[in-house]
Amino acid sequence: MTDKSDYIEEIPDSSAPLFSIITVTYNAEKTVGRTLESVRSQSCKLFEYLIIDGDSRDRTLEICRRGHTDRERISSAPDKGIYDAMNKGILLSKGKYLIFMNAGDKFHDSETLQLIANTILANNYPGVVYGQTDIVGDDGRKVADRHLTAPRHLTLASFAYGMTVCHQSFITLRRIAGLYNLKYRFSADYEWCIRVLQHSRCNVLIDRPLTDYLAEGTTTGNRMASLRERFRIMSYYYGFLPTLWRHILFIPRFLRRRRQEKEFLNRH
Repeated sequence: MTDKSDYIEEIPDSSAPLFSIITVTYNAEKTVGRTLESVRSQSCKLFEYLIIDGDSRDRTLEICRRGHTDRERISSAPDKGIYDAMNKGILLSKGKYLIFMNAGDKFHDSETLQLIANTILANNYPGVVYGQTDIVGDDGRKVADRHLTAPRHLTLASFAYGMTVCHQSFITLRRIAGLYNLKYRFSADYEWCIRVLQHSRCNVLIDRPLTDYLAEGTTTGNRMASLRERFRIMSYYYGFLPTLWRHILFIPRFLRRRRQEKEFLNRH
């Protein structure tokens, strides 16, 4: 369990935006433009936009500053990796809800943020609002469904079966969100979501795509390290033997996902 001191103190502020959208970048000149365009095109303007850059050496910062608005803040400094940068974003954030949008990812359309805002207000500020995710290629077109579908009823037990909701489509009340545990290199987002669900009193589904996730290749080494790390996290929160048994049942799902990824790579 993470110490209570890791959780964010909520400071009442009537002027605070409803959302803090956080994008972490590092040498992302090829992908960040589509994310900036998606965020800036949202019809709902109840947000601040934090771009946390890891001291990029390409044109990332130049692209981010182009079309910069008053609701955007850019911070650029060396960091200890993506989760350290995300922690910086959380600590700088002022919004009631956190949305993480990686460079290359997008909201599904220009009305998505308004839909999320309406859902929050209609449900008395739930701990988590979540939805589906489309996997898209470089041209922005859908190439596949996500390998896991967001469940109708999301609980802490749901994550015993893996990352059942894509991180980008997992919108979290900031005051129940802790910081990412930096001892995890690959799956700190998964462990973070579990801790959020431990503190959430209500989780509300929007049963449609909220975000478009850019399909990317993963090296075999990183994939295996990520799987081992996730297994340790699952064992800690859900027990070793139940986790081992579930992983045996995961084998067909894992093989199906690898086949889909190979088909995608062959097409591109």
